[in-house]
Amino acid sequence: QVQLVESGGGLVQAGGSLRLSCAASGRIFVSYYMGWFRQAPGKGREFVAGRSWSSGTTSYADSVKGRFTISRDNAKNTVYLQMNSLKPEDTAVYYCAVRRGDYRSSPEQYANWGQGTQVTVSS
Repeated sequence: QVQLVESGGGLVQAGGSLRLSCAASGRIFVSYYMGWFRQAPGKGREFVAGRSWSSGTTSYADSVKGRFTISRDNAKNTVYLQMNSLKPEDTAVYYCAVRRGDYRSSPEQYANWGQGTQVTVSS
């Protein structure tokens, strides 16, 4: 089964940018949907962005539209989350995840998860 490893988190000032990476190993089925989630202290895990591995169709949470972009490098089996114009409220642990099928925003619908990477945005 596919395994996921996130990287690229860190500390950044408000207005700055980070690019998160999610490297996948194992077989990636064409029906996979890749998602980015985040979890802030005291809050549940929420959907941030996602894309179909094969078609490239993307979805974004309203809170990040126009600021975040999800993309894929098929040769590297890697999904990226480019985060621009970061805000303190973006501070969270960010996870990548995968499910087989169409777009879903609920974390309960994703079977495989990475270990998470911390993003901290200072004001």
